[in-house]
Amino acid sequence: MSLRYSILASGSTGNALYVESDEHSFLVDAGFSGKQMDALFQQIDRDPSKLSAIFVTHEHSDHIKGIGVLARKYKLPVYANEKTWQAMEHAVGVIPTEQKFVFNMESVKSFGSIEIESFGVSHDAAEPMFYIFHHSGKKLVLITDTGYVSDRMKGIISNADVYVFESNHDVQMLRMGRYPWNLKRRILSDVGHVSNEDAALAMSEVIGDRTKKVYLAHLSMDNNMKDLARMSVTQTLESRGIIVGEQFGLYDTDPKTPTILTAV
Repeated sequence: MSLRYSILASGSTGNALYVESDEHSFLVDAGFSGKQMDALFQQIDRDPSKLSAIFVTHEHSDHIKGIGVLARKYKLPVYANEKTWQAMEHAVGVIPTEQKFVFNMESVKSFGSIEIESFGVSHDAAEPMFYIFHHSGKKLVLITDTGYVSDRMKGIISNADVYVFESNHDVQMLRMGRYPWNLKRRILSDVGHVSNEDAALAMSEVIGDRTKKVYLAHLSMDNNMKDLARMSVTQTLESRGIIVGEQFGLYDTDPKTPTILTAV
């Protein structure tokens, strides 16, 4: 039995992660229209109607755009914490009460052999939280949309087999770019998004002996590039004695194309 995953899409325009075992399948966030989500599932040869549940990280549109449509169309259970439910209610439309479930922050839910752990992050949303999937001694961590990675977060996510890790922007590109100053200030703040360098510094403290894959996620379309993110993260890690390609691989994600369905 194995845990398998595909990062269906990741970036400032939309985000979705698919995770499955032999018994269950899950979606974390649905930041695209229902039609686009169906197309992403087709690309990995999976049926969204077979999902066991959808988990929501927070209420920003690039994470919830398709939640309501998928839930209603396929009669899927949706899990989010109370504050996120309240914050996203107007955006996702009516979801039948029997499909709405509360998943509290800093708690664990079990689905067969999979345990899903939630943990809080620092982002300008009602009560943002992300997820760790535990299965047969394996650990898959999703952490994006945080202004910084605290010591508490590092302790929770340390030594995972796979990380889907935010590497949102290059600081210089952001500072010199076209965004208005108030938006730049928000992104650079403790409740914004982590930069390439800050992501790598956090990675250097959590990557462990069992870590095999790190995916750079939630890249800004305006303030980052895949090659730049990969180079910046690699250089920062290597400056701290962690050599990319020896212990673990560093991988891209894409705003439109899923990663290959891969076992943890």
